[in-house]
Amino acid sequence: MNARIFGNGDDTVVLAHGFGGTRFVWDDVVPSLAEKFRVVIFDWSFSGAAADDGRRPERPCSYHGFADELVALMDELELKGAVYVGHSMAGMIGCIASVARPDLFSHLVLVGASPRYINEDGYEGGFDRGEVDAMLAAAEADFVAWVPLFAQAVVGADHPAAVARFAKQLATMRPATALRVLRAVLTCDVRTVLRDVTAPCSIVHCGRDSVAPLAVARYMQRAMVACAGARGADTVVIESSGHFPQLSAPKEFVQALEAVLIDH
Repeated sequence: MNARIFGNGDDTVVLAHGFGGTRFVWDDVVPSLAEKFRVVIFDWSFSGAAADDGRRPERPCSYHGFADELVALMDELELKGAVYVGHSMAGMIGCIASVARPDLFSHLVLVGASPRYINEDGYEGGFDRGEVDAMLAAAEADFVAWVPLFAQAVVGADHPAAVARFAKQLATMRPATALRVLRAVLTCDVRTVLRDVTAPCSIVHCGRDSVAPLAVARYMQRAMVACAGARGADTVVIESSGHFPQLSAPKEFVQALEAVLIDH
């Protein structure tokens, strides 16, 4: 999983990228964090940066399966009581892993995370089912053409350099793998996991997130009542647009993250 470690701080921070990204999505924030913390980055098995000789079989694609990957990695690196920063889908993966192995996690930081992306009565996820179906169909029809369009939609047209960086990482994924993971993400519903999370938790969300609206962060905060000895989760809103604050607003993201970690 291409794990890399930077810094020599007393506290360990694990940074986990989401769909389409690689460990390089954290390039703008690792140097600052490594001045104060021991920082771990890695690639999920579905990442385009993961080792692949072209003969690797497709693995089962589920959040719980990825949570097993995370636990195995943390055990391999002998990490205990780490701060886990999970972006997008990786946030919910971290929640699942923390329920299974609470000893590994001292604090969860969920960045732009969402337990469900499809709207339903009483719940605003961000997308109607028809929009999800259309997105999956476009990715399947012509992955190469879809990549830059998707990157601009999720990162934000106001951040062209960040869009290009994410598009480059997304384009390295095997199309079949990308479609399977994207379908698992967009059709997920892991809301019931939230009530089982007991680790202290901070929800970090952009005020104008094009993928997971701020209403999702508020829903998660209300649902995570068991966190931190029943004190619940706290929410930090970054006044930026897009779904990738580590790319579009790295300084603001580092400031928000350091504030959370210092309080922790």
